[in-house]
Amino acid sequence: MNSRRNFLQKITFSAVALPFLTENVVAECNETKDKPYDGPPLRVAIMGLGGYGTRVAEAMQSCKRAKLTGVISGTPSKIKDWQAKYNIPDKNCYNYENFDNVKNNPDIDAVYVITPNALHKEQVIRVAKAGKHAICEKPMSVTAKDGREMVEACKKANVKLLVGYRMHFEPKTLEIIRMRKDGELGKILFFQGLCGFKIGDPTQWRLNRELAGGGAMMDIGIYAINGSRYMVGEEPVWVTAQETKTDPVKFKEGVDETIQFQFGFPSGAVASCLSTYNMNNLDRFFLNAEQGFAEMQPSTGYGPIQGRTNKGELMQPHVTHQTVQMDEMAAIILQGKKPIVPVDGEEAVKDLQIIDAIFEAVKSGKKVNL
Repeated sequence: MNSRRNFLQKITFSAVALPFLTENVVAECNETKDKPYDGPPLRVAIMGLGGYGTRVAEAMQSCKRAKLTGVISGTPSKIKDWQAKYNIPDKNCYNYENFDNVKNNPDIDAVYVITPNALHKEQVIRVAKAGKHAICEKPMSVTAKDGREMVEACKKANVKLLVGYRMHFEPKTLEIIRMRKDGELGKILFFQGLCGFKIGDPTQWRLNRELAGGGAMMDIGIYAINGSRYMVGEEPVWVTAQETKTDPVKFKEGVDETIQFQFGFPSGAVASCLSTYNMNNLDRFFLNAEQGFAEMQPSTGYGPIQGRTNKGELMQPHVTHQTVQMDEMAAIILQGKKPIVPVDGEEAVKDLQIIDAIFEAVKSGKKVNL
């Protein structure tokens, strides 16, 4: 069965091995990564033991600041398998009905919600009410309204809400952001983001509007939306969008197959992006500026990411994204670290507002102001 995760893994594993990262870029990209950490780890329960949950769990075995200590699943056999593999005691295992009881479990500091999109809101709010920090896979929810309610619930409970924006910690991505911030590229003029693959099994939850909240846009289009914001360094002020659907049986009402969308930014920069479930090998970012450019292909896969600028190839080595993400999120929660690019709930709401506007623009055929 084809899926985004299988696609991303396939397209990026073919990339060549990379040279070692210079010390100054290590310091720039990951301030606390190489510093000894002798405090307690962030103890994490993973909710949703599917393909991506498994990837996160495996990556966490190499973490210095985060540790897998619990599981939440509706499938008892998966819980048993994870218990055996990761040495998780019975008292740290929950299902979707009783996971509110994590409130009384000192072995769990945070819950990473990795379930279908439409379930995130209720589950994150329950985690917050249980007094635990919430890490939520993206998209954080299916509408900006839901996202704002999640943010408010976590603030009210005095817990952190972080979102799985792994690219915000990726060294090549951060190097391009540094170049842009330092003025090395000059005035930003244009961004292009292409995100797509040909999806398989028509019965999977990603093609179920009630669970996914949409189609390709929610799953992979969000990478181009988020990427346009951190690459350009501005928030878009308008959006236009057009949808193409060639298979209305597979892509039912409310499940987008292909959407082209365009943004305008306050500086005059523009973006042109594509999100699709019907074209393979689309994983590319391109940034054009008055004094240079930056290109990434693959741009958001699991790695290695490949990138170059007008100054040459980006040489930072690949480190497993989820390992870095979980260590950095532990530093945010436990040490108050400020990431270079935010990964909090407010950041995620901005993406959801844009997705809402894209769907509105598709429906109306008009430019939507943000």
